[in-house]
Amino acid sequence: MAAQNKKEIVLAFDVYGTLLSTESIAQSLGEHIGQDKAASVAAEWRRLQLEYTWRCNSMETYEPFTSITLKSLRHALSLSSLHLPGETLQYLLSSYNSLTLFPDVSPLFTALDKSPHIHPVLFSNGTYDQIHTSLNSSPSLAPHAHLFRDIVVVGPTRKFKPHPSVYRLLCERVGKEGSEGEVWLVSGNPFDVLGARSFGMRACWVDRAGNGWVDCLGGEGLGPDVVVKGVGDVVGAVERFLEEKR
Repeated sequence: MAAQNKKEIVLAFDVYGTLLSTESIAQSLGEHIGQDKAASVAAEWRRLQLEYTWRCNSMETYEPFTSITLKSLRHALSLSSLHLPGETLQYLLSSYNSLTLFPDVSPLFTALDKSPHIHPVLFSNGTYDQIHTSLNSSPSLAPHAHLFRDIVVVGPTRKFKPHPSVYRLLCERVGKEGSEGEVWLVSGNPFDVLGARSFGMRACWVDRAGNGWVDCLGGEGLGPDVVVKGVGDVVGAVERFLEEKR
């Protein structure tokens, strides 16, 4: 069947931790705290960044992701008894817009370019300005910005993933309200996969570590529909899954 006659497939790609490596911020951190500490602080920064979003959801409070990212950076530095001046913190915050792609992402762009029936969007906890800047300024992502049809961010819901309202917003934005099972989340974050599946969406989990699905929180049948080793395998894996379901 010719690609143009295939049914449209909506793929919503998580950004941080799926397309862009949050670990790559360690290079910028290392310029100010030393490379020996940079990797561990970067990992703690990411852990706290996510923890802060979940706390906000639980407390029913909201702060933009830029504020969450800055505060979690300060927290991570404090845990290592480090302090940086305000201008350096702002530099590191702006560096978050220049994270590098995971090596396995590049084949995705070829697949999307050859698959007009795929409707790819970016879906993120980040603010619109953050994602738009990354999409258009990141050296490794900007050349492929035209392949993504839209940027969907959680801000209008005043919630973060995995709150159901963010997945509802996504489905509304891609014209699939009431047809959530026709929308695919693509994420390397298990909590995001569970959030989407709990809402009734399909999900493709990027299992880079190759450890298999071990998350015990979801109930029966709430794991990923498809598991891939890298983002470049997503289009083919989702198409095979749908073909087998026909």
